[in-house]
Amino acid sequence: MKKIKISKKFIINILIILLIIEILFGLYKPLTNGISYKSDAYRVSDIEFLKDMTYQKDGRRVTEQEIFSKMYTMIDEAEKFIVIDMFLFNDDYNRSAGNEFISISENITTKLVEKKKIKPNIKIIFITDPINNFYGVYETKCIKTLKENNIDVVITNLDKLRESNFIYSGVYNLVFKWFGVSTNGYMTNPFSKDSSKVNITGYLKMINFKANHRKVVLTEKEGLVTSANPHDASSLHSNIGFSFKGQFIKEVLKSEEAVARLSGRKLGIDVDKVINGESNGNVMVTLITEGKIKQEILDEINKTKQGDDIFLAIFYISDRSVVKSMINAANRGVNVKVIMDANKDAFGMKKNGIPNREVACEMIKNTQEKIKVRWYNTNGEQFHTKLIKIDSGNKSVIIGGSANYTRRNIDDFNLETDIKVEMDKNDELYSEVDGYLNKMWENEEGDFTLDTESFYEDNWFKWGIYYIQEKLGLSTF
Repeated sequence: MKKIKISKKFIINILIILLIIEILFGLYKPLTNGISYKSDAYRVSDIEFLKDMTYQKDGRRVTEQEIFSKMYTMIDEAEKFIVIDMFLFNDDYNRSAGNEFISISENITTKLVEKKKIKPNIKIIFITDPINNFYGVYETKCIKTLKENNIDVVITNLDKLRESNFIYSGVYNLVFKWFGVSTNGYMTNPFSKDSSKVNITGYLKMINFKANHRKVVLTEKEGLVTSANPHDASSLHSNIGFSFKGQFIKEVLKSEEAVARLSGRKLGIDVDKVINGESNGNVMVTLITEGKIKQEILDEINKTKQGDDIFLAIFYISDRSVVKSMINAANRGVNVKVIMDANKDAFGMKKNGIPNREVACEMIKNTQEKIKVRWYNTNGEQFHTKLIKIDSGNKSVIIGGSANYTRRNIDDFNLETDIKVEMDKNDELYSEVDGYLNKMWENEEGDFTLDTESFYEDNWFKWGIYYIQEKLGLSTF
C-alpha cells in the first residue's frame, strides 16, 4: 500500500486556515441571549446620584465616599435577595511597598456573611470575574469565606464572550487552551508580590484580556449601578453611581440572569413576586449593556447641535468612533468639556499616559482647541469615573456606569452595565450631577483638576502605539 506523504507546507497551511477560522469566530461569535441589551425606558421618582471623591485640599488628601456606604445600607436592608456583580473583589496589593487602603473587600464579605447568619433563607448571589482567582490558579480569602457561609458565588465563564485580543486569542484557543489552568503556583503574582503565587497557565489565560467588568448591586428594595469596585487597591479611586427603586430593578436583574447563564447558572429569583413599587416620576431611566452603551453614546452625541453642551468625565477614552463624534460635535459648535484621568498610576505602579494623553491631544488639535480638557489631580489613586452629560435646551441626557469609552468596553467584548437617565434641567438630579462636574472643573472647595498643559502630550509615536493597541486589542484598556 502506497504511503501518503504530508508535506510541512500542507500542515502549515492547515494550521493557518484553522487559526484564521478561530480568529474570525472569536470576533463574531453569537452573543448569549440577554447580552448587549437595551431595556424600555422607565419612569422613576426615587433615583440618587452617588459619588466617591479623593482630592487635595489645603495640602492634604481628602476622601469622601457615598457609593460603598450605599452598598452597606442596601445589604443591611435586604430581606429577600441580594445579587452583586463586581469585576474586582480582592485585597491584593503590595503591602511591603507601604500602601494603605480601605479594607472594602473584607467589609463587604463580613456584611454578606452577617446577613446570611441573621436571615438564613435570604438568597445571596455574588457574581465576579475570574481575575480575582487568577483564572483558577487559586481562590481568594474573600471568595472562600463567602462559599464557606453558603453564599452562592458565580465565577463568570468568559469563554463565551468575543475575543478583543483576537490574534493572540486565536493562538490561545487553538493551542494553549487545551492544557487548562494549573493550581500549582510558582510565579510572582502580577497584582501583588505579597499575594498567592501564580503560574504560566494563568498568565496565558489573562492575556486574552477578557472581563466581566460590570459593577451592580441589587436587592428587592433597591438597585445600584456604579463605576466602583469593592477592591482594596481601588478603595481611594474617584467614582460615580446611581441608585434607584421600583420596577426598573427587574430590568437590571434580567440582565444579570444573562450573565449567570454564561456560566451555566440561574439566579432563581421570581422578580414579579419579590419586587414592588410603582414606575412613576419625571426622570426616565433605560438600562444599556455592552455594545448598546456605545450606540446610545453615539446617538446622543451625534444629535447635538450648535449651542448644546457635552461634559464627559472619564477614566479611559480610546474608541475611535466616540473620539471622532466628539471632535465633529465640537466643530459644529457644541460646547465640549472633558475631565480625564492622566493614566499615570495603577495600583502603585506608574503608567505611560496611553490612551488618554494621546486622545486629548488629538481632540484639542483637530478642533483648534474647541474641546476643553482638564486632568483630574490624582496622587496614586485613579479618576475612575465613567459619566457623560449632554444638554440640549431644557433637556439633559446622562449616561453612567461601568463602561470606559474603549473598543474593549463598548464594542460587545467586555460585560458592562450603564444606565441612561433623561430629565429636564430643573430636576434635582440634574443639579446634583451638574454641580459635581462643575465643582471639579472650577476647583470649588478643593484642588480637583489641573489645566490642559499639565499632561498635554503631542507624541506621534505614542499615538501610533495607542492606535494599534486599540484596533488589535493589544492592551488592558
